[in-house]
Amino acid sequence: MDICETYSDRKLFCNDWEFYKAAFGSDYSEDFAFKPVDIPHDWLIYDTNDLYETSTGWYRKNFSYQKKEDIRTFIRFDGVYMDSKVYVNGALAGEWKYGYSAFMFDITDLVKDGENIITVRVDHHSPNSRWYSGAGIFRKVWLCESPEIRFGNDGIYITTSKQEDGWLVTVNAEMLRPVGTPLGGIRIKNTIFDKNGKEVASYESDACGADISCIPEAVRVKGVSYSLTAQTMTVKDPELWDIATPVLYTMVSEILVDGSCVQRVSQKFGFRTIKFKCDSGFYLNGRHVKLHGSCEHHDNGCLGAVSNPAAIRRRFKKLRKMGINAIRTSHNMPAEEFMDIADETGMLILSEGFDMWERSKTDYDYARFFDEWVEKDVASWVRRDRNRPSIIGWSVGNEIFDTHADERGQEVTAWLKRLVKLHDPDGNGYVTFGSNYMQWENGQKCADILKLAGYNYGERLYDEHHAKHPDWMIYGSETASVVQSRGIYHFPLSETLLTDDDEQCSSLGNSCTGWGAKNTEACIIPDRDAEYCAGQFIWTGFDYIGEPTPYSTKNSYFGQFDTAGFAKDSAYVFRAEWTDYKDDPFVHIFPYWDFSDGLPCDVRVCSNAPRVELFKDGVSMGAYDIDHKHGKELTANYIIPYEKGELKAVAYDENGNIIAEDIQRSFGDAVRIEAVPDKTEILADGSDLVYIEISAFDKDGTFCANANNRVNVSVEGAARLMGLDNGDSTDYDQYKGTSRRLFSGKMLAVIGSTDKTGEIRVTLTSKGLPDCVVTLMLLRQNMTAAHHHLKTWALLLPSAEEQTRYR
Repeated sequence: MDICETYSDRKLFCNDWEFYKAAFGSDYSEDFAFKPVDIPHDWLIYDTNDLYETSTGWYRKNFSYQKKEDIRTFIRFDGVYMDSKVYVNGALAGEWKYGYSAFMFDITDLVKDGENIITVRVDHHSPNSRWYSGAGIFRKVWLCESPEIRFGNDGIYITTSKQEDGWLVTVNAEMLRPVGTPLGGIRIKNTIFDKNGKEVASYESDACGADISCIPEAVRVKGVSYSLTAQTMTVKDPELWDIATPVLYTMVSEILVDGSCVQRVSQKFGFRTIKFKCDSGFYLNGRHVKLHGSCEHHDNGCLGAVSNPAAIRRRFKKLRKMGINAIRTSHNMPAEEFMDIADETGMLILSEGFDMWERSKTDYDYARFFDEWVEKDVASWVRRDRNRPSIIGWSVGNEIFDTHADERGQEVTAWLKRLVKLHDPDGNGYVTFGSNYMQWENGQKCADILKLAGYNYGERLYDEHHAKHPDWMIYGSETASVVQSRGIYHFPLSETLLTDDDEQCSSLGNSCTGWGAKNTEACIIPDRDAEYCAGQFIWTGFDYIGEPTPYSTKNSYFGQFDTAGFAKDSAYVFRAEWTDYKDDPFVHIFPYWDFSDGLPCDVRVCSNAPRVELFKDGVSMGAYDIDHKHGKELTANYIIPYEKGELKAVAYDENGNIIAEDIQRSFGDAVRIEAVPDKTEILADGSDLVYIEISAFDKDGTFCANANNRVNVSVEGAARLMGLDNGDSTDYDQYKGTSRRLFSGKMLAVIGSTDKTGEIRVTLTSKGLPDCVVTLMLLRQNMTAAHHHLKTWALLLPSAEEQTRYR
């Protein structure tokens, strides 16, 4: 494997792995019945009836390797959940405890010329998480090579600052060399390229020696000497990274020895400023931006904990449509590709590290390892993502009881703040936490250490604390917790009803938890009206597996989208307040229109337009003006006795022009199913996905909003059925099965690529209904003109196929 090229020092190492699930605590055995698996991999998602099974997973991979003189070899994991050990040719390469932080082991002395075997042990001891964690090598693996004289792992730190005559770019490069190697003749060069590959600035200087005490202890490597080289460059008028225009630049860093380049590392960064202000909230590039954020757990529905770029892009697209501009990665550091996509799409990220510190929340969680491992985990977390323009904050903890219990919580808060600052001293992100203990003294003392105070369900405290602590920057780190099941409605709206015999929650707007907002509007309005509040992160954007409050079912009810990614009505209510009708006007009616004759039905209309009107069978039921800036009523509400027919909502602009319409009609039995893929061409790369949204319709073409027909899915061609989902928390059909019932008229099929090209036929069958066939094409990635251009200018940038930062 030839890895150490002129512009790349790592390659994906995800193919040809095998797996065996053993009894908890089992040592490796050649007698294990290993089976091939795809990496990333989550072994718990394959049994919906035992999603938290205590067990030990063993992975192995055989590979050929040719060692190279003066080249060091490493294995890098972006995430293994949790408590893992890595062996190469039977020898321990290292262990790592936390399931969400990336780690890398030097295996130079363990690999040999010819055939090698790597094995990974993962001990999943339940309970170790308050939500579904998954288990296994659930993120990417890389095989890396570096020369003996090399940059530190994630050891290049980039900051930008706006000056009167342009933007100052500061680069601090950490370099390692064998002990005794002189610095003479070693130089560091950094070059900035714009989005078109044009050089805009460059600087070269001698490497500067550094005592090992200058290197944070958690990242020190034995047997080497260090240098720390700081360089500055000025870029006169760069294009800024922003939410709508996320322009990325490339920093190419080189180590030159006697004029020859021995290592070249490329990574993306952006020009942007962020600032939290005590009296007026958050600013991006000097412009006030209200953070309309969502909290997101790491699972991807029927994929389980497996991280996949196509799944992340689909989530981001749906959240952005709703008006989300920021994500809190609750309650752990995200996958690398999650951050790549945030940078590419202009999504602001509040990256969170931990859900517990020294005091545990479950019997076998990370608290077991916190004191010994947290310095390494913070280093891994911050160093990997500190150069990213999407980062706005580092949240060191969520609802940490330690901060409430005693003064030790203040000590750990200060410790974690210091650890973050070790790796991000210039503050590319603010240090913060999310606390549900803000009404008590100890929690407030911890907030005073950080100054950027995140409140979990503490909106009632905002005004008091803003007056009492004028130096605090306040935001809602976790809000809402309104629960709803897509397409389920419990009348009347005026009656709050949390639970029912169907184990579903009402999407009408009348299901709420004891600690959360009364309804979606009660979440939106206080945040909107608190000018000093930077914004909020609602709980949650997408439903996730686990925490099925208020029941004991399978997945949560908190999301604005279900686990299959289908929008609930609340997503439209948020969209109405968080998007501009001048950019994307819409109007939405809920519920659907098919109930028992004469039943008094609450009908609600939301829109981002200033005026809406509802018609029943062509007769106006009344028009409503919606004051989105100051109003307390954000939806038009009607009570209409049900009778078969049609409801039509119309949205008007300020001049009375119709700008959007929505219709709900009574429907009959389903006579056909319809499948809509999110794309028809899929990359033959072994990881790309197609999401097929499946719906039922009656003879008139009206969506059957309560259909529950069972649909069978088969795939022909060089592709795989990766999973089925419908968002129903009460449905325990296997995610990895081949059939599932529609829930509220919909279900999802996820199709995965292989490395082969050709046509794919996805056939959907349902008893009594005609078959539905979707045709897809598996294609190789074509080299675009832009990609070809980048490949020709001295191979200074990473290939488009890799789509990652090389270290």
